[in-house]
Amino acid sequence: MTTLKEIAKQRILVLDGAMGTMIQKYELTEQDFRGNIYTNQRGQMRGNNDILCLTRPDVIEDIHKKYLIAGADIITTNTFNAQRISQADYHMEDRCHEVALAGARIARRMADEFSTPDKPRFVAGSVGPTNKTCSMSPDVSNPAARELTYPQLYDAYVEQMDALVEGGVDAILIETVFDTQNAKVAIDAAMAVMTQRNIELPIMVSATVSDLAGRTLSGQTLEAFLASISSYPIFSVGLNCSFGADQMIGFLRQLARRAPYYISAYPNAGLPNSMGLYDETPESMAPKIGAMIDEGLVNIIGGCCGTDEHFIAEYLPLVAGKTPHRPAEASPYMQLSGIELLEVTPEVHFVNVGERCNVAGSRKFLRLIKEKQYDEAVAIARKQVEDGALVIDVNMDDGLLDAKSEMVNFLNRIASEPDIAAVPVMIDSSDWQVITAGLQCVQGKSIVNSISLKEGEEVFIRHAQDVKRYGAAVVVMCFDEQGQATSFERRIEIAERSYRILTERVGFNPLDIIFDPNILAVATGMEEHDSYALDFIRAAEWIRKNLPGAHVSGGVSNLSFSFRGNNYIREAMHAVFLYHAIQRGMDFGIVNPATKVLYSDIPADELKVIEDVILHRHAGAADELTQLANKLLEQQQALKAQTPADAATNQRKEQWREGNVESRLQQALIKGVGDYLASDLEEALQQYARAVEIIEGPLMAGMNEVGRLFGQGKMFLPQVVKTARTMKQAVQILQPYIEQQKGDSDRKAGKVLLATVKGDVHDIGKNIVAVVMACNGYDIVDMGVMVPAEQIVAKAIEEGVDMIGLSGLITPSLEEMVNVAREMQRAGLHIPIMIGGATTSELHVALKIAPVYGGPVVWMKDASQNATVAARLMSETEKTQIVNGLDERYQHLRDDYQQQQQQLLSLDEARSQKKDFFNDTAQ
Repeated sequence: MTTLKEIAKQRILVLDGAMGTMIQKYELTEQDFRGNIYTNQRGQMRGNNDILCLTRPDVIEDIHKKYLIAGADIITTNTFNAQRISQADYHMEDRCHEVALAGARIARRMADEFSTPDKPRFVAGSVGPTNKTCSMSPDVSNPAARELTYPQLYDAYVEQMDALVEGGVDAILIETVFDTQNAKVAIDAAMAVMTQRNIELPIMVSATVSDLAGRTLSGQTLEAFLASISSYPIFSVGLNCSFGADQMIGFLRQLARRAPYYISAYPNAGLPNSMGLYDETPESMAPKIGAMIDEGLVNIIGGCCGTDEHFIAEYLPLVAGKTPHRPAEASPYMQLSGIELLEVTPEVHFVNVGERCNVAGSRKFLRLIKEKQYDEAVAIARKQVEDGALVIDVNMDDGLLDAKSEMVNFLNRIASEPDIAAVPVMIDSSDWQVITAGLQCVQGKSIVNSISLKEGEEVFIRHAQDVKRYGAAVVVMCFDEQGQATSFERRIEIAERSYRILTERVGFNPLDIIFDPNILAVATGMEEHDSYALDFIRAAEWIRKNLPGAHVSGGVSNLSFSFRGNNYIREAMHAVFLYHAIQRGMDFGIVNPATKVLYSDIPADELKVIEDVILHRHAGAADELTQLANKLLEQQQALKAQTPADAATNQRKEQWREGNVESRLQQALIKGVGDYLASDLEEALQQYARAVEIIEGPLMAGMNEVGRLFGQGKMFLPQVVKTARTMKQAVQILQPYIEQQKGDSDRKAGKVLLATVKGDVHDIGKNIVAVVMACNGYDIVDMGVMVPAEQIVAKAIEEGVDMIGLSGLITPSLEEMVNVAREMQRAGLHIPIMIGGATTSELHVALKIAPVYGGPVVWMKDASQNATVAARLMSETEKTQIVNGLDERYQHLRDDYQQQQQQLLSLDEARSQKKDFFNDTAQ
């Protein structure tokens, strides 16, 4: 028999239309609903539709028949609410299995009746989200409260899905997802039922977005939603309900670009009007559905609220002979999520995991949890995110705490804080029950810290299966039955063994594996400890080269344990260690995001001593570091012992404060120190004619140096965040002078829309551009960060802007910029686009953005160029010169790129020519 998966490869499938609004067309009585009804404002009887599978199977059968006659390939069971959570409202909890089984059997019987060898018909078991959520509190005064827990929902879904499978469905359709945690429970239950019944059915997941920003009701972006379910064997993902086809298509494009699954779409018949009715007709809806099909966005198309068999009949000719959507390639990078996506691309460099929400590592956090001061504890998590932590580590392991309940309570609380919930969570505990309880609280894709082989393979596999079940990534400690790995050889032996078990026996995606090869203290006075740091670095390099896809992490503070009390030496050791470890492959680390010491700041003589220890260059290096630490400690103590007068006289100026004002401003940005900004900027204002020139000059030079150091791995994201704050502080100080120097003229040079594209929250560059351009007479429309393409286009049309500036720092921003250009082209806009941000390049603009847009697209190297280029683009004569020059320049870049691609050798050829190449170069 031909399966649904086989058919989906060949053609676009048509799903049926609405069930609920179809039922309303029948003359049903209170008895039909067993009294579980209400009458809406239009006098229509509404109630427990699922019960009709028992009381009026003829009605449900007739609805299926209408859709099958219309030509639907897939019909959905009338079981949207056939589980205990929803049926509790009707006191029907004890009949859920009976209802779901009846619904599946009715649909199965009708599908079989209409199936032919040329056109088989399929049944999708409808599984709704219930009327409760696992991720949001029903009580505004208690953010930790939940109406529904994972185990409660899991049991309800298992009962429902077991009946659907028994009734003969061909697929499980988890639809109208508004909370990803509910969907994860449903997927978990579906997989459990299929395992128990020894059957494999496609799992279809369909989300509903709640606003024009493209988020689910529980706050997730669609990219984060995809990351949350990325560990599961999903057949199709899509959108339904909520919007009509017009509003849905932009979000559908997002899914189609990123999802490595088949794509489904079944929109409402437009948005409901003021009377709750749907205005779209089959004839008006069909062209909009046709646009989705012709654009190659879908594999499965159907209808939701307000659609009936006449809509479905209109869709049949639209799919005939059309090519189905080709699923996107799975991302080659690890994907994690909170309510935002964290994709660990090479540009991220290093994922710093905030360490302060750990009762074992922070006495303050432990005290707050013990005293039930949860608002203050949550504030610590918020501060870590503000300081640049990309993941929050949460650990409640303390002998005087109920770790399980505190973990659940804290994770539920931070879920209601959007700025914290944006980032993924690392659930950290030595108690497996605490970890599983934590996993049952998060809708995003989290990290488990940790599992190991210390209790043997059986426990290791069981724990890994749990992690996979809950859709998380995992940290694997380099421990085994013999204990902790301390040498290079033992580290890689355990890592390789763990990797093989996880990938070959558990079926783990290698990208979701993070090894912790044990960062151990060096310079302890014991010779056998001297190679610990170097062995970790060597192990990190070996893991990244020999265990494809795997990542490397570690708790960095362990390294400097011998120097407790000397914060400078500890932070300097961490900076040196991270600089070398990251170059060799370490890409995660539990660190203090507020660290102050940069690798580039360490004096050369001190750097040599520290590197000798970290890289184990010679015997006696540890003694030299101890001497250096003691010397610095003595200096600190001597300063503390001075009288205030002596201190004022003798206090040595920080070296960077001895340069000219331009140098001091640049260094203030690089170091993220705002203490002297007011006085330095006041001095600079005496030297520069206009305040904006200070921004365009020394401040911009400082930001450019930050970008260079970040690219070299000498600065990390938390430090970059500090520089951005310092820049913002400087701009705020200068703002009154900028406003004053604008003059009284009302003349505007033009109107410019600025936005950081969807998927990106970085805005410092965009904000600088806004200031510079405003000072040059431009009217600025700043849309902020995370702005979807559709909103950018709509706002540009509404405001009648002259040009658009797009900003982005991370790699996914590049793809989104292409999407914005496409949307502008579709909308008939041809105004200039200015592209800026750390990951952007002129080559990317030439290859990817300019070809999809009819107007000028200009890459901006830095913010100082925008005003000048904008002025030229506003001039009709100069605009023509720019456009012609860009066309010629971009074509040259494309030609060069194509030529380089054609000249690339195969890997074997390149390796065989390696020696000759270097010899030739030397000559």
